[in-house]
Amino acid sequence: MSEEKKMPQYSADSIQALEGMEHVRMRPSMYIGDVGTRGLHHLVYEVVDNSIDEALAGHCDIIKVIINEDNSITTEDNGRGIPVDIHKKEGVSALEVVMTKIGAGGKFDKDSYKVSGGLHGVGVSCVNALSESLTARVFREGKIWEQTYERGKSLAAVATVGTADHTGTVVTFKPDPQIFKQTLEYNYETLALRMRELAYLNKGITITIIDERNKDEKGEFIQDTFFSEEGLKEFINFLDESREAIIKDVISMEGEKNGIPVEVAMVYNTSFSENLHSYVNNINTQEGGTHLSGFRRGLTSTLKKYADSSGLLDKLKFDIAGDDFREGLTAIVSVKVAEPQFEGQTKTKLGNREVTSAVSQAVSEMLENYLEENPNDAKTIVQKVILAAQARHAARKAREMVQRKTVMSGGGLPGKLSDCSEQDPTLCEVFLVEGDSAGGTAKQGRDRNFQAILPLRGKILNVEKAMQHKVFENEEIRNIYTALGVTIGTEEDSKALNLEKLRYHKVVIMCDADVDGSHISTLILTFLFRYMKELIESGYVYIATPPLYLVKKGAKKSYAWNDDQRDRLMQEFGSGSSIQRYKGLGEMNAEQLWETTMNPEMRTLRQVTIDNGGEADRVFSMLMGDEVPPRREFIEKNAIYANIDA
Repeated sequence: MSEEKKMPQYSADSIQALEGMEHVRMRPSMYIGDVGTRGLHHLVYEVVDNSIDEALAGHCDIIKVIINEDNSITTEDNGRGIPVDIHKKEGVSALEVVMTKIGAGGKFDKDSYKVSGGLHGVGVSCVNALSESLTARVFREGKIWEQTYERGKSLAAVATVGTADHTGTVVTFKPDPQIFKQTLEYNYETLALRMRELAYLNKGITITIIDERNKDEKGEFIQDTFFSEEGLKEFINFLDESREAIIKDVISMEGEKNGIPVEVAMVYNTSFSENLHSYVNNINTQEGGTHLSGFRRGLTSTLKKYADSSGLLDKLKFDIAGDDFREGLTAIVSVKVAEPQFEGQTKTKLGNREVTSAVSQAVSEMLENYLEENPNDAKTIVQKVILAAQARHAARKAREMVQRKTVMSGGGLPGKLSDCSEQDPTLCEVFLVEGDSAGGTAKQGRDRNFQAILPLRGKILNVEKAMQHKVFENEEIRNIYTALGVTIGTEEDSKALNLEKLRYHKVVIMCDADVDGSHISTLILTFLFRYMKELIESGYVYIATPPLYLVKKGAKKSYAWNDDQRDRLMQEFGSGSSIQRYKGLGEMNAEQLWETTMNPEMRTLRQVTIDNGGEADRVFSMLMGDEVPPRREFIEKNAIYANIDA
């Protein structure tokens, strides 16, 4: 009995009721996804979403985002300004209620906002709770109103600090280092990409982003202004810049169906991949949902009906599948829904059933009109569909070859794979290594218990330029499929990757630190992005980072991963120190490779993630496609100029 008494009692005292915004500070990832780089940038999006909501309601057309010198953020808009009068229920200014109460905001009043991104009332109050300091300045009723907060708590009541001749809201916040321990530094490119995306999705709004930390050659702050006149049509042209279109115009429409604003734009190109991007209230729904199902349904039924009636399918010996209509298609679907029901907190999949038929009707009407008015383009599209069906047929045979196990191949694993003894995939990792020489060193240096090595011979196929059956016929790619144990096709989707029998939960790309090595890494990443995206989305893909230099002096030795580290070590060791530059993994012995690149306790692995599907798609098609000028521009912009010691 005495043992029982010692147990803590579960009573009313055990139930914690947290005050104010403390719950957000205790579980920040619940509200913003994570507390790393992604969550840090998400704070900006939440504040900007409020300005976009103002714009959608027709009260704002200029938004400005400034990254200040100290990595704090200022957002400005010319909307109505957040109401500042006293809130009847709370007894304080409405501004304070919006800034300090979760579930507060105009989004819940159907008359204020018809549609909105931040519908669960989290938005700006969460940003406030996760900021070291935040100042809200409201221009309204001819006055300037201001309130300052610290970690979600107001420091004083809302006060007037001057007169105003315009309306709007200015919010300045500095993320809290107690929450964001990984980094507090904003990436200009990441924010600019999202602002560009918002400008395309909401035509007629001018969005400017300014970086006051850096200046250009003219001595002015780095900045970009985004404005779109035609919305999604321009967005498609931007995404497909490096692809060759096979129809003369972008097919687009905007309108309202069943009370739901729908905007669609699409174009067919010479590539063999399908690129669908979907948005709900400006939020990128990476996992799709009911609006994407509606698009697919509308596209397939309309094109199939047209193709059947055109007589072009008469000679085809097999049926056309839904997938065939989407090969070589780049499309964007954007819907505005008053009460979106997302599956999960992260808002990546839409669940509203009524959206499916609205989008399907809109797409059907748009396509019917286009095909009728442009018979030549219609014929080109149908021919592309027939080609895709033939390729799919060939790909199926090739795919079956990939997945077929023979008696001779010993359980179907490629002969070159040096497997590990551990059977639990969560503990196992496989290294995709460039060439047999590095593969040999890696095999000797690895931990055989949980590390497998798959050497790849030379450069694998550039899948961006190859038809699907050619990809599956490629020996090196077949080896990757069989080594990983993955197959193609799930119950829901015939093209999706089936990860049920995945043998490794870490797939590590390990290439030389030279130009060829970078090229091979990019080729492998292109293949994984186009054919094994689910691996990346599940967080299973990594890139190894072997050292660039070994600095030695007598018995002392140390590795360096960049030029700064090398110079620091040389200073530390003093004169007479020697440098070895590793141009390839084969230059290291097995022990060196283990202790620098493969040992889990010492190594640095970079996880591959997809932040923005549209941008990732654009970059891969630009880097691996045929067009040279955009590729040159990208390299020049992102290259670090160095004296090559070759």
